[in-house]
Amino acid sequence: MAYVDGFLLIVPTDKIEDYKKLAKKAGKVWRDHGALEYRECVGDDLDFPFGRPFPKLLKLKPNETAVFSWIVYPSKAQRNKINAAVMKDPRLDMDPKTMPFDVKKMSMGGFTVLVAA
Repeated sequence: MAYVDGFLLIVPTDKIEDYKKLAKKAGKVWRDHGALEYRECVGDDLDFPFGRPFPKLLKLKPNETAVFSWIVYPSKAQRNKINAAVMKDPRLDMDPKTMPFDVKKMSMGGFTVLVAA
């Protein structure tokens, strides 16, 4: 059964292009190591009148937006193997100091697929 890593992070709007460059490179690296799917989505319609809107949940400032991302793997075991390889891949600079967002504000987790339609 497929396994998914999900991410929610805050990116300053003036750093979206920098983030896009990083995400394109990261997507290639994850796919090269066996990930089935890699998606990065930038928020542009976040103020819904019901539930808890992302801006309120994330305490977004006017110059920030949410990025919602996920990576799909063949299984949790493969996810662990792929992520270990990605972290060692010299094509990615995973230094928090050079990221176009604050890594301390990033949320992430692993998810078992409940429904696949």
